[in-house]
Amino acid sequence: MAVRAAVLPAIGAPLEITGIELPDPGPGQVRVRLAAAGVCHSDLSLSNGTMRVPVPAVLGHEGAGTVVAVGEGVAQVAEGDPVVLNWAPSCGSCHACALGEVWLCANALNGAADVYARTADGTELHPGLNVAAFAEETVVPASCVLPLPQGVPLTDAALLGCAVLTGYGAVHHSARVSEGETVAVFGVGGVGLATLQSARIAGASRIVAVDVSPEKEQLARAAGATDYVLASENTPREIRALTGKQGVDVSIECVGRAVSIRAAWESTRRGGRTTVVGIGGKDQEVTFNALEIFHWGRTLSGCVYGNSDPARDLPLLAEHVRQGRLDLSALVTERIALDGIPAAFENMLAGKGGRALVVF
Repeated sequence: MAVRAAVLPAIGAPLEITGIELPDPGPGQVRVRLAAAGVCHSDLSLSNGTMRVPVPAVLGHEGAGTVVAVGEGVAQVAEGDPVVLNWAPSCGSCHACALGEVWLCANALNGAADVYARTADGTELHPGLNVAAFAEETVVPASCVLPLPQGVPLTDAALLGCAVLTGYGAVHHSARVSEGETVAVFGVGGVGLATLQSARIAGASRIVAVDVSPEKEQLARAAGATDYVLASENTPREIRALTGKQGVDVSIECVGRAVSIRAAWESTRRGGRTTVVGIGGKDQEVTFNALEIFHWGRTLSGCVYGNSDPARDLPLLAEHVRQGRLDLSALVTERIALDGIPAAFENMLAGKGGRALVVF
């Protein structure tokens, strides 16, 4: 069956909106008609080669939709079920999974090397980060779908697949923000906005949003920021001035640039915690000297997918949505059609907006 999709023909090439041929789901597979897909900065990182995937590929890893067919042996979902796509399914048997660190599963991205569809001329296509959400429909392993809990709009639920799990997990699982602590969030994109909301849910007493764009202040404050700082070489000093010259308890970096990682670290108090969520390139080198590491006693840690377990955390996030504590629609700055994805990539490169949502 032919469907329209955004195809990445080669690393560094522009996306092509074209028809692709999807097979029927085989054993253990599920076919999903997409309701929406989020345009994430990670997709941009895949297209420009910062993160490597086999190409040609259909990108898109943050999506939700409805099951339209299931293959032999699939029991956890059925035709007609609303689902959220899980781009990083854990295998349950590797060393990380045995430790309970499913977000570090060694086999989570094995499916990206598979051939899952073809173009009209027969060219083999790979599914990006497993799920190929930049298409009207996709075929994925059953492990890549999670039943959508009741009470969450299907279109907005797409954001649960990456931005919200990452931002919420960064606050609650990685940084472990406690009620009354102060937090700084660097980068007010989709993940940054989810992180701000999550810091508010955690009960942070002061939440400082940092970004290069003055236009994002309203978005940040609506998400929970109590203060807004335009990024500059003085950012750490400004944040210390807002916190009694101490610095925040926790900084969460959602950009992936050396300068913002360093600024986030310098903005935390002595003994504070910095969590890096942003995905940067190999050229982004951050340096510290031995004396400052000793003197400041700060903790710097990486954070993959919010250190989240999607199967565990999705029902919890759905409850926050139902109770009005988590506003998914506030993370969306633009709703676009499939044809609008290339322009959304350009906006991300320019540092504009929060999260574009492709609505099918």
